[in-house]
Amino acid sequence: MTALPTSLTLGSLRVETPVVLAPMAGITNAAYRRLCAEQGAGLYVCEMITSRGIVERDETTLRMLTFDETEDIRSVQLYGTDPVYVGKAAEILCAEYGVAHIDLNFGCPVPKVTRKGGGGALPWKRGLLGEILAAAVGAATPYGVPVTMKTRKGIDEDHLTYLDAGRIAEDSGCAAIALHGRTVAQSYSGEADWDAIARLVEHVSLPVLGNGDIWEAWDALRMMRATGCDGVVIGRGCLGRPWLFAELAAVFDGREPADPPRLEQVLAILREHGTLLVDFFGERKGVLELRKWCAWYTKGFDGSARVREALQRIESLAGMDLWLAQLDGDQDFPKGALRVSRAKRGGSQDKVSLPPGWLAEECPEETCAEGAPG
Repeated sequence: MTALPTSLTLGSLRVETPVVLAPMAGITNAAYRRLCAEQGAGLYVCEMITSRGIVERDETTLRMLTFDETEDIRSVQLYGTDPVYVGKAAEILCAEYGVAHIDLNFGCPVPKVTRKGGGGALPWKRGLLGEILAAAVGAATPYGVPVTMKTRKGIDEDHLTYLDAGRIAEDSGCAAIALHGRTVAQSYSGEADWDAIARLVEHVSLPVLGNGDIWEAWDALRMMRATGCDGVVIGRGCLGRPWLFAELAAVFDGREPADPPRLEQVLAILREHGTLLVDFFGERKGVLELRKWCAWYTKGFDGSARVREALQRIESLAGMDLWLAQLDGDQDFPKGALRVSRAKRGGSQDKVSLPPGWLAEECPEETCAEGAPG
């Protein structure tokens, strides 16, 4: 059996463990990235940021470009549908923010994104995809910063784009492509198609990262053996479970992962997370952000349902502690909760929201960028 990779190379960047924290809106801020990085090795990507917001110096957007003092490798996911804005944003990230890795989002299934022709809808316009990638790579290359892209199989099973996207990424000079083995129409429902990841690996020569249905450390090894991919991207599986990165670091190092933490250990991590969020956002917004995490960390433990409901109304860290003290910390992690999504799943989409006429024909390369939304 061929040995699995134990590290990941993205251009000039070497990641000691072939594991990437998926950029997730409202999730992978500096507080959570620090918490995950404390658990194990890997690459931890900032939540998705709009290229137009960076170029126009939007205050809220730039606030998201805050990095913890412990972050040695600054990694950002960039979103945009206009090559000019994406290129300018990539230049700013490299020149002014010391970013060491840029990922481009072509996989988001959220209707407010796809109806503008962005996210997982954009690769249908092959020419526009190539122009955006070329603009980002061209801006980042003088700084030695690798550019990668993340995508899905396609809009739906009748409009698959991932093999073409892989070829375009390779031709554009991307350092890697990550594939979530679902279509936009599937959103997060059903099972991820690991066979599609394997087909992409056979189709391109650049590194391929697999994403979808990695809930436990051993899942990552199974995916890599089944598909031949070069690394894995961890999304919903780590929500309320940042120690998954410690388990992944162990299995890639040939060691058995530690047992999942007992509830008292989970609550200690939750308290640390709360403190980091308050430090990052301030007391009020930090506690508001913390509410969803309280539910994710405590999911599945005995007696947690009533407490979780109350935790959705907390106004302070002290208030959180009062409710957490009512739980019996002497509990093993519930095995049934390991493979349960902690995010809102949402069902599949009967019809993906797209701009009018989006599927009528593929956009000609020489005109596809004209009038594209920012």
